[in-house]
Parts: sequence; C-alpha cells; structure tokens
Amino acid sequence: MSVLDQVKDEARSRVRWVAMHGFIRFIAKRGVKINDPQAKLIADPATREDPKPVYKQIRDNGTLFDSRVVSLTVDHRVVFDLLRSDDFRTVIQGANLPAPLRAIEKRTRTSALHPLAPPSLLSVEPPSHTRYRKVVSSVFTVRAVNQMRDRLQVTADQLLDELVASGVGTVDIVDAYCAKLPVAVISDILGVPPEDRDRILKFGELAAPSLDFGLTWTQFRLVEKGLQGFDEWLADHIEFLRANPGDNLMSELIASSDDGVFLDDRELRATAGLVLAAGFETTVNLLGSGINLLINNPDQLARLFEDPSLWSNAVDEMLRLESPVQMTARVAKHPVEVEGHSLATGRTVVCVLAGANRDPKVFDDPDTFDVGRPNANKHLSFSGGRHFCLGAALARAESEVGLRTLFERFPDLSSAGAGVKRDTRVLRGFLTLPVHLGEPATIDA
Repeated sequence: MSVLDQVKDEARSRVRWVAMHGFIRFIAKRGVKINDPQAKLIADPATREDPKPVYKQIRDNGTLFDSRVVSLTVDHRVVFDLLRSDDFRTVIQGANLPAPLRAIEKRTRTSALHPLAPPSLLSVEPPSHTRYRKVVSSVFTVRAVNQMRDRLQVTADQLLDELVASGVGTVDIVDAYCAKLPVAVISDILGVPPEDRDRILKFGELAAPSLDFGLTWTQFRLVEKGLQGFDEWLADHIEFLRANPGDNLMSELIASSDDGVFLDDRELRATAGLVLAAGFETTVNLLGSGINLLINNPDQLARLFEDPSLWSNAVDEMLRLESPVQMTARVAKHPVEVEGHSLATGRTVVCVLAGANRDPKVFDDPDTFDVGRPNANKHLSFSGGRHFCLGAALARAESEVGLRTLFERFPDLSSAGAGVKRDTRVLRGFLTLPVHLGEPATIDA
C-alpha cells in the first residue's frame, strides 16, 4: 500500500469511527454527568467495574426505563418476553444511528465481516436466520457436543499436566488455562490446525470489543484490525477445507445444506466466525469468572468437593452472577406498547441480561453466590427465543469439566492478587487473573 493509500485509509477509518463511536462517546460522557444509566453503561469506568448500582437505578424506575436514546430493562420477565417477541428484531450495525451518521457509516465500512452485520446470525431475522440456524443445528447437535466431552477432559488434563511439569507456583490462570482450553476445543470442532490457534486467540482478543458502542479510537483500530485479519484467515481456512475436508464440524458445515441450498462463502465465513469467536471468547470469560468466584467463596468450593453432583448447577449459578454476555438489544419493528410505554418504530430496548439475572423477584438474595441455588438455570445469559445460543451445551460442558478438573488437581488454588477485567461492556470477564496453584493433588494411575 502506498503512502497516499495509507493516508486515505486512515482518514476513512477516522470518519467511520466518528460516525460509529466518536459521536456516541461524546453524548455518553455528557450523559454520565446527568446520571443517565445508558450513558454510564457505555462511558463510566466505575460502572464497568461494578454495574450493580446502575442495575438498581434502572430497576427502581420500573420494569422499563426510558433513557434519552434507548429504553432499558433489568426485569427478568420483561427481558424473557422481549427476547421471544415477534414485535422486535435484533440490532444491525449502523441501522440505529441518526440518518447522516448512518449514511457515513455505510459509505466508509470495510469489507470485513462484523458480528452485528448480515449475514451474521446475531443480526438477521427469518427467513435468513431460520435457514442459517437450521444448517448449523444439523451439525452442532447435542450428540456432537457429548462426543466432544471425552476430548474436552483429555485436553484439560493435558494442560494441567503441563502446569505441574513446569513447576511454577504462580500463574496467570487466564493465559495458562482459561484461554487455552476452549480455543483447543473449538479449534478441534472447526478444524483449526494447532499452529493457527494462537493467531485465532489473538484475533478474538482484538475483535472482542466489536459488540460495544462508544469505543475509543485506539480500541476501534484494534477491532478493525482483528476483524479484517480474522475474515482473511477464515476465507483461506474454508477454501482449504473445501479441498481437504476433515473429521470436524466445519467440514460438515461446508457440506451441509437446507433442502439442497448451501451457505455461500460469505455466509459460511459469518457463521463459522461467530461460532469460533463465541465458542472461546465467552467460555474464557466464564472460566475466569468462575475461578474468581470459587476462590472468593471457599465455603461454596467446599460444598462442591463434598458433593460433585453440584458442579453442573454451580456453572449455571456462575452464568447467572457473572454473565459473559452482559446485555443484548432489540429494536421495535413497528409501534408497540411494552409495560405501558409506547415505543415507536426503530426504538431500541437494551435487555440487560446481567441485571435480569439478579432480579430479586426471581432469585432470592440475588447477589449471593450459591452453588446449590434451586433455580440457577433460570438465568438468561444465553439469550432466548430464536437467538438462543447454539453453543450453550458446549459452553456448559467446557466450564463444568474445566473448573472441576482444575480444582481437583489444585485443591488449594488461591488468589495471587487482583485480576484485570476486560475493558469491554457487552462481554465481561478477566483479562488476567493471577493465582497460586498450591501443591497438586496426586492423580491415581
């Protein structure tokens, strides 16, 4: 690329950032000063660290709160219904911007796929969504996930064997274990060769804030770099698997069709990219948050040692308290009334999943971590309706096996200092989490 082309690319990116994020950041910073909850969710560092006060603010203002630009809800019943309502659609990248900014975004967007732009499953509605999901569901079955469970256990054991062999006493458990376990599993699923796995992890880290609004210029450039690199890698990977199909679900997905209609290359890249990114980004976050919860609640860890049958329920409780995806949004397809509020066509409702998961009308003592909570599985962390997470069963299996195996191998694992949270709003988890491993337990041959 010539110097002139680089300058043009930089200018184009800067204009796109202003349209997509800069304007929103400006408005949000002003909104924080007047205590607007949506603004605080976007631009307030204190809220990123601990969003519970904002959840309370929204809840105290009723089941649906009209902010300046959007409506918000943390009510479990309302979120549950909205996720299933045919009166609403998902958010499409740029569609809810003011008309002048929307036009700028459209003219300056890159060719790289984005998780909030069609043909991503996150951004399309029937009939396209029905077709994509039917093809993916034909491959990503419960049986296929169950068959992965043995491989998952082997991978977890191997990673922990490496930690024991290294002799280190203190590690960043996110880097050493939480990231490596799901990326190995999802890579097996999608036929990613071992030598490419670090690249995929890096692309995922760069692109993780792509679901957020109001990004800084630096964040935006990193996201664009990650999405572009990921898209180019996916194109090459799919081309390779077409010519060299293997024993993996990605090869099956390429060969699958809905009544003879196959996904085209762009649809395949969008679908595979979403499965790949969601398959490890959310699980990395859940594993890190789960470890942190158990370290800080040794009484609950003791209950799991005494009764291992609680592990599955414990994972649901972790999903409830520390949802890897904090919020999603729906847009009114036509004028509609919700909870006594008249919403115009195009009005966005932010469904704060993490807030609904702490609704005191549904969960007793909602801020308490209880691995035996009888209704922990009522959380909404996997969304709902036609957009319910396809990988929910796999995420649960990875988390249950991954956490149980870790604490069985290192029963005295403890904190080695405060971790660092990811600087994202929609996705929540640890970027780093230092721990003392302690003495490993003896494993029977």
